[in-house]
Amino acid sequence: MSKTLIIGASGQIGKMTTELLLKNEQNVTALVRDKTKLSDLESPFLNIVEQDLEGDFSEAVKGCDQVIFAAGSGGSTGDDKTLLIDLWAAAKAANYAKNNNVKHFIMVSSIGADNPDAIESDLKPYLVAKHMADEHLASSGLNYTIVRPGTLTNESASMKVTTQRPDDQDKAEISRENVANALLHIATNSFEKNRIFELFDGDTAIKSAVK
Repeated sequence: MSKTLIIGASGQIGKMTTELLLKNEQNVTALVRDKTKLSDLESPFLNIVEQDLEGDFSEAVKGCDQVIFAAGSGGSTGDDKTLLIDLWAAAKAANYAKNNNVKHFIMVSSIGADNPDAIESDLKPYLVAKHMADEHLASSGLNYTIVRPGTLTNESASMKVTTQRPDDQDKAEISRENVANALLHIATNSFEKNRIFELFDGDTAIKSAVK
C-alpha cells in the first residue's frame, strides 16, 4: 500500500491534511520537529518521524511513494528561516524524493510565487523563496503538483473552490480546511500531467475544480 510523507505535519494545513488522510485509511509518515504537537493523533496508519528540516531528513523519505511539502517558516520568523525552510528544506525534500524514486511530489506554495516582483510588501522574501523552491521542483524530473493558495483564512471547509484568481483582490482567499481537503483529493487520485495552479474559495466542488 502506498505511503505519503507529510513534511510540516504539525503546521495548520499539514495537520489538517494528516488527519484527513488518516480518516481515509491512508498510510502517513508525519515529519515534525516536535512530535508532542501530534500527541492527539492516534491511528494504525500513522508513523511519526521527529527530525529538523534544517538538517538531513532524507531518512524520512525512504519507503514513501508520495510527498506533501506543507512546511513553512511562519509569519513571526525572519528572512533567515524563510530561506532555510521555505527554500532550502523544500529543495532538499525534492532531492531526497528524486533519490528515492517518489512517484508524486505535492508542494504547498503561495499566490504570488509566480512573480514576486509584482508585489511590494514584506512578503517578498517569502515569495522569492517559494518561487525558487517551485522552480527547483519543476526542473527535478519528479512528477509534481504545485498548489498556490490565496490568502489563508480560518473559515470552515466549504468544499468548494476555484483555480481562477478573482478580479477582486480581497476575495483572493481560501480557508485552510479547503486547502487541506484539496490536498487530500490530489493525494488520493492520479493525474496524467504535472500541474501548477492557484486555489481560492469558490463555487465548484473540489473534485471538479481540481482535475
